[in-house]
Amino acid sequence: MTQFLDTPQGRRIAYHLTEGEGPTVVFLGGFKSDMGGTKAVHLETWARAQGRAFLRFDYSGHGESSEAFTDGAIGDWFQDALAALDLVQGELVLVGSSMGGWISLLVARHMPARIAGLVTIAAAPDFTQDSMWAGFSDTQKEALARDGQVALPSEYGEPYIITKRLIEEGRDQLVLRDPLHLPFPVRFLQGTADVDVKMDVALRLLAHAQGENMRLTLVDGADHRFSDAACLALTTATIQEVIDAGCE
Repeated sequence: MTQFLDTPQGRRIAYHLTEGEGPTVVFLGGFKSDMGGTKAVHLETWARAQGRAFLRFDYSGHGESSEAFTDGAIGDWFQDALAALDLVQGELVLVGSSMGGWISLLVARHMPARIAGLVTIAAAPDFTQDSMWAGFSDTQKEALARDGQVALPSEYGEPYIITKRLIEEGRDQLVLRDPLHLPFPVRFLQGTADVDVKMDVALRLLAHAQGENMRLTLVDGADHRFSDAACLALTTATIQEVIDAGCE
């Protein structure tokens, strides 16, 4: 059953919390996705079978949570994640998908002492600047300044409405410009056929981050969804690997 929490900023966040053994595995979803997605539900089922504590939630403007999607920005969704993490005690294993990879890196930077491990799936750090803004034409940049938003096509349904605030506020949340120390087991997963987040992003993240136990796994032919049976099995095996490494 969906439960709700109210953030210090007054937003209402929907979540599902499974009780179990720690560290708690937390799934952080992607841009305009929700906690009902294939990966989130699969991981919850896996966690229940393992007797593992698990948390999934919707950022504001996503899924069952309050607010409009176009009112949100990376910093807001980071705040939502922190509020959701206050629901659980003890160590955390963060599993961040796409934009959730960026959010998970912000969380890890903010509270490294609570993080037992990190797994990212097609992580998209700094995408508002390095992908969206960098890819805008002069006409799109002019439209953003004039209208406060621009529409981008999406293969997942309706066009994405990208707001001026999303772009500008994202510049305050960048993680690839300053040192990024990840002092816990880290695994980056990336598909070679991902057209939304290219392999060079994963390689840049691996090169930039600093840690004693970091690995990047490239999966030949896997796309951005990373949701077929083989990818899901790899994800759960990787989470378990990170948990085991943290217990050594």
